[in-house]
Amino acid sequence: MPDAFQPGGKTPVPLDPIDLALFSSRLDAVCDEMGVILRQAAFSPNIRDRLDFSCAIFDRCGLLCAQAAHIPVHLGSMAYAMADIVAAVDWRDGDMLVLNDPYLGGTHLPDVTLVAPLFIGGELTAFVVNRAHHADIGASSPGSMPVSASLEEEGVVISPRHLIRAGVLDDATLGGILGATRNPQDARGDFLAQIGANRVGVRRLTGLAGGMGREGFDAALADLNAYGERLARAALARIPAGVYGFEDLMDDDGQGNRDIPIRLTMTVSPSGVRLDFTGTADQVAGNINCPLAVAAAAVLYVFRCLMPPQTPACAGSFRPISLHAPAGCLINARRPAAVAAGNVETSTRLVDVVTGALAQVLPDLIPAASHGSMNNLAMGSRAQGRAWDYYETIGGGMGAGARGGGWSGVQTHMTNTLNTPVEVLEARLPLRVLRYALRQGSGGAGARQGGEGLVRELLFLAPTEATLLTERRRRGPWGCAGGEPGARGRNLVNGREVPGKTSVLLQPGDALTIETPGGGGWGRTTLARGRGIRGS
Repeated sequence: MPDAFQPGGKTPVPLDPIDLALFSSRLDAVCDEMGVILRQAAFSPNIRDRLDFSCAIFDRCGLLCAQAAHIPVHLGSMAYAMADIVAAVDWRDGDMLVLNDPYLGGTHLPDVTLVAPLFIGGELTAFVVNRAHHADIGASSPGSMPVSASLEEEGVVISPRHLIRAGVLDDATLGGILGATRNPQDARGDFLAQIGANRVGVRRLTGLAGGMGREGFDAALADLNAYGERLARAALARIPAGVYGFEDLMDDDGQGNRDIPIRLTMTVSPSGVRLDFTGTADQVAGNINCPLAVAAAAVLYVFRCLMPPQTPACAGSFRPISLHAPAGCLINARRPAAVAAGNVETSTRLVDVVTGALAQVLPDLIPAASHGSMNNLAMGSRAQGRAWDYYETIGGGMGAGARGGGWSGVQTHMTNTLNTPVEVLEARLPLRVLRYALRQGSGGAGARQGGEGLVRELLFLAPTEATLLTERRRRGPWGCAGGEPGARGRNLVNGREVPGKTSVLLQPGDALTIETPGGGGWGRTTLARGRGIRGS
């Protein structure tokens, strides 16, 4: 780093482009290393194999500085909510905060967040944060993703509190959380993995920021945010000024309400982009509600995709974007609304709504809708001595675009997890995987064909409670530029179709089949016939 960033009283000067790139990369590397530690130390397949976790760095005011390429819904929501979290705490060196409350900075209860401060010369300088999905957080059903109607049914609600105070673990706090789980030892291993990841993050960031001094570090962050804002504004300038609207529907809430609208009015002007969700349905009885931080995550994700790859994941990159959603609506719910599926399903539909508005003016840049559901499967057993919990999301078809057909059998948009390998599933759980294949013919037709969905069929070897939280079962993902929609998804138990959101008790010999939606097609099929173009 330049001399201006060494401690010693010089006024920091702006970083040159090379030093700025190095600074940004070093922040990213800290997040990446935190992720490696968390994955390698975790006990559960959901964290270790599926990588359902995220790591990030924030400045002392709670503004995003950097994040690893982990889970968009985790990171965008943290970026939106961290400022309020850090302002409410009296921080000391060696502290670590734990939380999962969706109405106080969380997303849904299985996503547990740990926040650790960094002090330089006795002064609060930054924070490292990780968020990991716990398959058991004490919900009313195994897998902690119930078809719920209140927050209390979804597990232990952890308001922001100290898990570690001045370097000392609060055993009572951790014990209280673990006591609600079915396998406390496994859950403890995951919490210790999160603690270890934050401790490594603090050490690495101390090495970087300590050598610069707090003033130098702050100045470098200011340069990074200014650079991110310049790139963001250049990218948003490609969107023609105007007012654009779009509406899409949630299938249902699992409690009898169907065709629940999310409405958007998007205003693009030289000053930035404003997204207004006035007209969206009120919060519902079921668990597809979400806090505003989750809605923000979906919005920020879409616009981040329009920015150049080198755009830093920092607060400055999101300054030109604002959103409004009326309090008490589906995407800005009030306590105690249930939210387990809002984080996964409603966030995904929000992406479809924002991209649908953008597709009106950027048809050659915006693809058709992808499969539009994380196809959540939570399952387990309460049997004493053999209790287990498991959770996974299942991929589907990606929407096609002007440059090519959609990819098949992939996770898209707000999730960025892997599948759990068949070998891990069969070794750890009382089931067999009968089929795991692409769902042929599910991609929407068009000049560019939508990607194919997946078929995942499981045979159960022991009594199991399973919960499905899925979407796009009533209508398929929309096509773009005249393309056809992808096929809707289906869930079947022993060949009989069951609702998109349901809980079932499976006996040995029962089979559960999940057929995920295909992606929407792009362009009219007549173009494909006339020009010989075929979706890939």
